[in-house]
Amino acid sequence: MHFEIPADQPERAAKFYREMFGWNINRWENPGGMEYWMVETVPTDAEGRPVRQGVNGGLMPRMFPGQAPVNYIAVADLDESVAKAERLGAKVLMGRTPVPGMGWFAQLADTEGNVIAVWQTDMSAGVEGAGVEQADGAAT
Repeated sequence: MHFEIPADQPERAAKFYREMFGWNINRWENPGGMEYWMVETVPTDAEGRPVRQGVNGGLMPRMFPGQAPVNYIAVADLDESVAKAERLGAKVLMGRTPVPGMGWFAQLADTEGNVIAVWQTDMSAGVEGAGVEQADGAAT
């Protein structure tokens, strides 16, 4: 449902992908948050969902050497999916994390060491008064 491309120079990478594929890439206005660029490979509706078949994503500064792109897969229940992945041999790299007003994600290493992420849409994620995350990942 989403991909992320790490880049040493996001502006240079954005220029490359715009010119190479005609993608619409714009820096996300995220005051106080991390630098992030929204990548539209296909047009979206008012809620940011693709209006035709395709996958949109993001571009961000590389956080560590060798950081690879990550594909996000939509799931109905994030916690259930993480638990299932662990039972199947995956390792949790980043536990349940909110993207305020959008949803929750967790990053995993599959049985081959590939990084994948699972995503659960929840517009109340990380919004003040919508529940506080505890160390065990349960909302209160």
